[in-house]
Amino acid sequence: MKLRRTKIMATLGPASDDREILREMLRSGMNMVRLNFSHGSHEEHQYRLDLVRSLSHEMGLHIGILMDLQGPKIRIECFVSGSIELKTGDYFIIDHTHPKDEGNAHIVGVSYTQLPHEVNPGDHLLLDDGRIDLQVSQIEGSAVHARVMLGGLLSDRKGLNRLGGGLNAQALTDKDQQDIIFAAHNNVDFLAVSFPASGEDIAKARWLLRQAGSSAAIVAKIERAEALDNIEAILTESDAVMVARGDLGVEIGDAQLPAAQLNIIRSARRRMRPVITATQMMESMTYNPIPTRAEVFDVANAVLDGTDMVMLSGETATGRYPERTIQAMDRVCRAAETHYIDRSADQVPTQKGRIDEAIAGASIHTANYLNVQAVLALTESGDTTLWMSRLLTNIPIYAFTSHTHTAQRINLYRNVYAVIYDSSHGDNFRVNREIVEILIQRKSIKVDDIIIITKGDLAGVMGGTNTMKIVHARDCLAQAVSTQD
Repeated sequence: MKLRRTKIMATLGPASDDREILREMLRSGMNMVRLNFSHGSHEEHQYRLDLVRSLSHEMGLHIGILMDLQGPKIRIECFVSGSIELKTGDYFIIDHTHPKDEGNAHIVGVSYTQLPHEVNPGDHLLLDDGRIDLQVSQIEGSAVHARVMLGGLLSDRKGLNRLGGGLNAQALTDKDQQDIIFAAHNNVDFLAVSFPASGEDIAKARWLLRQAGSSAAIVAKIERAEALDNIEAILTESDAVMVARGDLGVEIGDAQLPAAQLNIIRSARRRMRPVITATQMMESMTYNPIPTRAEVFDVANAVLDGTDMVMLSGETATGRYPERTIQAMDRVCRAAETHYIDRSADQVPTQKGRIDEAIAGASIHTANYLNVQAVLALTESGDTTLWMSRLLTNIPIYAFTSHTHTAQRINLYRNVYAVIYDSSHGDNFRVNREIVEILIQRKSIKVDDIIIITKGDLAGVMGGTNTMKIVHARDCLAQAVSTQD
């Protein structure tokens, strides 16, 4: 079967805790898993992390693990009865001094003590992902008085956003810092930073992660209005970004989301950063066995926009059909990838003087010009294949690396497929023969295919790619045999 270029990440949760269900999710095409630290204990996440590693080892897969920090999600506190019904036109108070478990139809507590200092009369406060709309009427001390503009059922611990952004909660909480230590201890591949407003927020997270002894890549979740204003600085400090459309849509308005998503993807691709598109992609499949047509369009449009990965949240964490949801997403991605995507503006290299980046760009341009069937890249860090993946091509890119963590990280890159291989044990002819043999055995290429091989003169050296070779696969086999004779 033809390889799917767009990668799929699924959130683990109670619905995927059964070993056989998780096995089916892996068989269905899941490339990475997400551990959502907004929910669950360290013990629960440890179980899921160990389970996915055990299964991926058993199945011969290199599954990347992303740990998603909770971040400074501002939430109301709890109600005496667990929930209330707010009616449009009612008045309601949010007060951080109100007892945490004593909310009622007139008042509720809030986790954010600075709220009365950061809102003004006329501001709209959106609760529960925008399902409840409150307009601030006045502030009296710690109490924010508001009129209900859009009512509904409101339950414990729902999120709170200000329309247009502007709530300045710090990006990393005390809980996040403890969770970073957990991430380092478990050697996760990616750490997602929630609600960053600036490049400094990402830099601080990286410093904490390195201090804890982890080399994980940093994913910046774009979910605050301020993040859009500071997108270039955030891209500079991060290794990848996530278009987190839930809170972002609440802050900027849902009508602005499609353009924001496209602009984030384009900006990230220009800066050589992979992109994950997330939130409600197949939300209805939490309860239903097939997606809506709107969800099909949503996933397909993300693929056509150029995202590297699409992500599932509650659909696989708590939904009824986790493996069916991945299968549906797989079908939609494959269908969307058959259509032309304009990437004429993509350019590499981005840094003059980088030989390895120039080789990456030249390889893809050459592969598109010739009738090349595959690009085979010998890589230590995976950077060469990341740069290759920024350019439009239908030609698969195989990353041969001896490092498991590189293979797992590569799972995020569009149209790149990792192969564990140690190139340090042989000369060029032997290495070329062996990597060609591996792909022929997998039926990924044929003996008569034209291929491109990229590598460095010195095996095991990071950033050392300096060679591109265009050859028929059979010539690699023949050359290796002739040298042995």
